[in-house]
Amino acid sequence: MKTINSPQFLDIFSKNKKIKEKKQENKPEKIIIDYREKNSLVASYLIKEGLEIEFKELKIGDYIVKDVIIERKTVSDFISSMINQRLLKQIEEIKQYENKLIIIEGISEKELYKEENYSINPNAIRGFLLSIALKHKIPLIFSKNSEDTAKFIAILSKKKDKEMNLNAKKKTLNKKEQLQFIIEGFPGVGPKKAKALLEKFGSIQNIILAPTEELEKILGIKSEQIREIIERKY
Repeated sequence: MKTINSPQFLDIFSKNKKIKEKKQENKPEKIIIDYREKNSLVASYLIKEGLEIEFKELKIGDYIVKDVIIERKTVSDFISSMINQRLLKQIEEIKQYENKLIIIEGISEKELYKEENYSINPNAIRGFLLSIALKHKIPLIFSKNSEDTAKFIAILSKKKDKEMNLNAKKKTLNKKEQLQFIIEGFPGVGPKKAKALLEKFGSIQNIILAPTEELEKILGIKSEQIREIIERKY
């Protein structure tokens, strides 16, 4: 029995295949979200945008959109993590990725520079933002609210075509960085002063035992506050 291939039928199947492949190409990739973000409304808005999401335990960052890692901070969380220097560690961790950004959420709901809301000078906040963008080379996005954050992520999910490696590890600080990280935990002691203290006194123990007048040469009036913390009872 002779089989006759109809060009018309072949053309239909070929077109259907191309349409299917095109739909698969345009389909946004699944967005990976850290499970601690479940309390945020961002995930709900992403679903509303028609995106597929999956909650996982992420070692670094809050959202992974293909090859981009995102750290999301509300205004109050940004300020508090800046003060307690937790954000510095998170910045160092996400820097290992080529594509990363920080979203600061809630700009329209809460003033970022209201001095009466925080025990920090507004110019210190501005300086820190500049440091993130210029020194650490991490882009900053300011969103109005959770819905606005979700819209940024939705647009991003449709622009990229490369998946993120989930096998990232927490950055391990070397011995010098560990010492500096501890000293930076004191109020008013940034990276430069922490490094200067360690270079001058050689160890944390020597810094703690140093006379206040010696600390003043590096810390100024902050030395009295640090001395009070060192001697404060639990």
